[in-house]
Amino acid sequence: MEALLPISATVNRAPKRPAVSASQFGANAPAIKLPLAFMLTGLMALMVGAISLVLQPSILASYHYSPYVVALTHLFVLGWISSIVMGAMYQLVPVALETKLYSEKLARWQFALHVIGFVGMVWMFRSWNMKQVGHFGTVMTVGVGLFVFNIARTLLRVPKWNVTATAMAAALFWISMTVLAGLSIATGKALAESNDGVALERAGFLLSGLISVASFVSHFDAISAMHAHAHLGGVGFFTMLIVGISYKLIPMFTLSEVQSRRRAGLSVVLLNIGLAGSFVTILLRSPWKLAFALVLVIALGIYGWELGSILRARKRRSLDWGIRYFLTAVTLLALVSLLAVVLSWPGLPLNPFMGQLENLYGFLGLTGVISFAIIGMLYKIIPFLVWFGVYSRHLGRAKVPALSEMYSSRLQMIGYWNFLISLIVISAGTLGQSESVIRIGSLFLVGSVTLLVLNVGKILTHAVRPRVTPFVTSRLVKGGSL
Repeated sequence: MEALLPISATVNRAPKRPAVSASQFGANAPAIKLPLAFMLTGLMALMVGAISLVLQPSILASYHYSPYVVALTHLFVLGWISSIVMGAMYQLVPVALETKLYSEKLARWQFALHVIGFVGMVWMFRSWNMKQVGHFGTVMTVGVGLFVFNIARTLLRVPKWNVTATAMAAALFWISMTVLAGLSIATGKALAESNDGVALERAGFLLSGLISVASFVSHFDAISAMHAHAHLGGVGFFTMLIVGISYKLIPMFTLSEVQSRRRAGLSVVLLNIGLAGSFVTILLRSPWKLAFALVLVIALGIYGWELGSILRARKRRSLDWGIRYFLTAVTLLALVSLLAVVLSWPGLPLNPFMGQLENLYGFLGLTGVISFAIIGMLYKIIPFLVWFGVYSRHLGRAKVPALSEMYSSRLQMIGYWNFLISLIVISAGTLGQSESVIRIGSLFLVGSVTLLVLNVGKILTHAVRPRVTPFVTSRLVKGGSL
């Protein structure tokens, strides 16, 4: 994030082309404790999820519709990915769109509801208590409602609308639909398993409305409803945000700019069209889902085209490991898109191999694409959050560490290769239904996450023990006065 500063952390050099000044960042960004709370929660959830795969590799070695698989999926999606994304949005939306967050107080309330909601949901999914899943899901829904309201009100303050703001607005709509679909599915299952459906129907106006939606959803195949719900979140919220925010952050980090606003806008429009069509056709098990899968592939292809153009035009020629993480995720997106086309093909046999291919598709989508991209951005966001909170006031008065000196690039590199190896080994084990191979790959994943946590710990030590050397002291020592 050095491109955000008018002068660097070492004070004696300036970036060629700062995208956002430090004063703008300080004026718009919320207190650093807020996004850090979300991010540290997400890291804990990721570690628990990775260890769970080591202890129970059968989760990926067997078909994905079981209590343990659903619980772990929601731990990754809600505990890890959603926590990080929400915390990052509270930090990046004000900076990227040059406006203030509507309410930090609402964000703090949302954090509490989010943690209670996802922890309770994951726990209840493991015991398959769908009534309690619905209760904790309601808590989560209230939290998501606060998040959507907060970011939406922030977007209304944006002085100049652009493709990033459009993608964010679309992502807010899709996460709202994702939560509604998920809560409807849980309510439908609770009704089906309850011995007292009349009592549930008399529970109140809001629940009655949800029960009506759940009754409608129950007419569809359970697996199709689950897959449609998953695509709303995976593509509509997470992938939409990756595409939209990268149009702002990649030019910022590489000292470049969007080369074609038409291409960027078209990629977001087609992504929305493809997702809407995919949701309906997956829910209906319609052969038309292949057509909308191809629309999504075209949208992502245009995104890759524009991203390549941005990188070719960059003024900062070297790519650090954070950017490499992100670009690897984009490369893996091509493989996941190919799997999406294959799985959308009409008339595919419903056999164990196809089931494992679906497992692989979900694993690579969540862990290979979204998680890899998030880790790359974390290596940009967290150092700057801590640096700005600790060292910005010392600019011009003391020598302070550069951003790259706040963590170990060596650990970052080793973590990258460990993560990549884990993806390859776990993918092979998933296709081969081999629990031992999946366990080995999961150990590499735990190793990579451990290195990430260690690096984050190194960054956070700067908040406890700042490394500040006053210039006046340096000059006196050099001149022999002390």
